[in-house]
Amino acid sequence: MSLSITYARAQLGIQAPLVTVETHLANGLPAFNIVGLPEAAVRESRDRVRSAIVNSHFEFPQRRITVNLAPADLPKAGGRYDLAIALGILAASGQVPGDALGHYEFIGELALSGSLRPIPGALPAAIACRDSGRTLVTAIESSAEAALIDTPVKSATSLLQVCAQLHGREPLPDAQQSTEQETVVCADLADVRGQLKARRALEVAAGGNHNLLFYGPPGTGKTMLASRLPGILPPLTEKELVEVAALYSSAGLSRIRQRPFRAPHHSASPTALVGGGSNPRPGEISLAHRGVLFLDEMPEFPRSALEILREPLENGEVRISRARAQVTFPANFQLVAAMNPCPCGYLGETRCRCTPDQIDRYRNKLSGPLLDRIDMQVEVASMSASQLQDSPPGESSDTVRERVIRAREIQWQRQGKINGDLQASELDEFCRLGNQEAALLRTSVEKLGLSARSYHRVLKVARTLADLSGQEHIGTAQIAEALAYRNLDRRAIASA
Repeated sequence: MSLSITYARAQLGIQAPLVTVETHLANGLPAFNIVGLPEAAVRESRDRVRSAIVNSHFEFPQRRITVNLAPADLPKAGGRYDLAIALGILAASGQVPGDALGHYEFIGELALSGSLRPIPGALPAAIACRDSGRTLVTAIESSAEAALIDTPVKSATSLLQVCAQLHGREPLPDAQQSTEQETVVCADLADVRGQLKARRALEVAAGGNHNLLFYGPPGTGKTMLASRLPGILPPLTEKELVEVAALYSSAGLSRIRQRPFRAPHHSASPTALVGGGSNPRPGEISLAHRGVLFLDEMPEFPRSALEILREPLENGEVRISRARAQVTFPANFQLVAAMNPCPCGYLGETRCRCTPDQIDRYRNKLSGPLLDRIDMQVEVASMSASQLQDSPPGESSDTVRERVIRAREIQWQRQGKINGDLQASELDEFCRLGNQEAALLRTSVEKLGLSARSYHRVLKVARTLADLSGQEHIGTAQIAEALAYRNLDRRAIASA
């Protein structure tokens, strides 16, 4: 047999398109050519595959070898095709049975010794392989994350072990999930003394998955409060766990078991936030999917980077367009940001030396459309040393998390989603107001000059406040508190 076909999986964002590896041996001067839009790392697999075959005690055929990676218009990158190419050559030369290859898909990078190395994106490949009805064979390090879903996955340590499976001599073991449990200790909300208004806002934001902005002088606890948000959020569901694990797998990062908390530095570029590259990789907003994206010193970020957040905050996803492909990454994150009232942070005090132009430039980093998409904007006031010492410890994260979980359960039972994810067309049904509440909201919106988007955000926050209180209907108290979180604009910052 001089022609063989094996199957592998490419990596395109969090998708894993099927790649058919066609191997043909022909007479003529010995040569080894790989076609099908391979990048440099794929072309270099010729040397890795040759050494791996020889060091696994097989014969490398001295013939004209042509390997086609189909489809030809899909870019191929990385060493993930090494195993499929090596098995294709061995099958085409009659050293392994070719009829067994059609039941498997192979992804893995080969060392010169013939051992298998892990590759990124094993979990998306396993999901796609499950849909195709074939069994995935990969390195034992990659198979641990691929075993997260219910699909046949075989783990191997070397090319020789895979060949033994194809010959029917020694079956490959089934992949096993890692037994190591990650112990992540979240900071406790009880450590925060005072700041009752900010603590309340943090609980409301967690209860409805609302975006939150803390503003106030330095040292008031804005970062401390934001870092405690993951500790009061409910754990990931099985579906959410797979979504997050697939993103981290495609980025080549270790799998996590808790809600992500990403805090990029303010020097991060737009590409670092949204993702990109010739072979697009997820950025910080996607790595925060189903978790928290914390932007400390928010106005210090480049304005171009901040404006990128507007569409993902509305749509829960980000599309990256390149000449060869368009990739969509999920980006359903909860934004928490912190900022000072001026560049030095001490606006209104005698030590502030910021000029009006400096203050305007600082505040103008946050555009009106971006502020519109932040549901809650809360001032964190400074506290004296005596006030700090006299303040008793607050409730623990465990106590607050129980209320958050109960409120979210109410939302799932009522509408099948969290309040923060409600669409404008659903608000009339799930955020219905009485005559008194509607009049209060209408008057307040006109007086504060809020946009239609802000009006919808107030309704969502009010609905969450009612759920936290266990009330079926939204009352005037919830409307008033929700409005108190929406009256921040650049003029309000100036008076902070």
